[in-house]
Amino acid sequence: MPEQSVLDRLRQAVDANFDKEVAFLTELVRFPSLRGREAPLQDWMARQMAGRGYAVDRFTIAETPLEAHEKAAPMVDVDPAGSVQVVATHRAKDPTGRSLILQGHIDVVPEGPAEMWTHPPYAGVVRDGWLYGRGANDMKAGVACMIFAMDALKAAGLEPAADVHVQTVTEEESTGNGALATLARGYRAEACLIPEPTGHTMTRAHTGTLWFRIRVRGVPVHVAQAQTGTNAILSALHIIQALQQHTKVVNEAAKSDRWYASIQDPVKFNPGIIRGGDWASSTPPGARWIAASACCPAPR
Repeated sequence: MPEQSVLDRLRQAVDANFDKEVAFLTELVRFPSLRGREAPLQDWMARQMAGRGYAVDRFTIAETPLEAHEKAAPMVDVDPAGSVQVVATHRAKDPTGRSLILQGHIDVVPEGPAEMWTHPPYAGVVRDGWLYGRGANDMKAGVACMIFAMDALKAAGLEPAADVHVQTVTEEESTGNGALATLARGYRAEACLIPEPTGHTMTRAHTGTLWFRIRVRGVPVHVAQAQTGTNAILSALHIIQALQQHTKVVNEAAKSDRWYASIQDPVKFNPGIIRGGDWASSTPPGARWIAASACCPAPR
């Protein structure tokens, strides 16, 4: 059969299932799959994939030998036994091609102030061709796409020429341990495609994200004698400002980098959480803050 005819069949299959794909994505968005609360969505996903005829492996990070892995990150403020991964495998009857992993994360970041949302963050509202909700773009739309791409192949009467592992993972927004857990579980392929929202372009390299936590100590005194003590929050501010300045230096150096010269300010620094003090009229004896340093993807 001519190649164009195959492509036409695929396009028709995609179009025919598009309404179902939007409905599927809407259901994904309606799960508040925040860190540590992903299990209900993953259980639903496991049932969806089993219903499609896949061999489904549902497991937690605690069930994998991740602690000994050199690339594993500490699990902070979340129970590994509650962090569920799902791998749905399509086995080729007579593999002649190259195997593939399709992987997407289903964890989302906190939704922030509800009053700043046009629609409730987990309502999954479709309006004017857009679907609104926390995680709709990053990256539940990509998850829906990879699943329905496989559906389209089947609807078009086509069969993958090798094994395909369709994976939904957690911990992408923090450590990457979910994806690493699938490797620790033994899943391998000759290629991996992650349909993150990168503007319909291919990203070949990424430096990742570094989370770190700093504790600053002060000397508590009454505000009337503030000059005799030290304020931990103000001390933390000085460190934050120094790291902001360091970020500018690194981004200046990136202008001559082979991969990052075309990207404006590829390195980001964000002090995301700060806690300190116990009384408004006393200099705070301590402050803790958590920051993230991230880098944009390399050019395509």
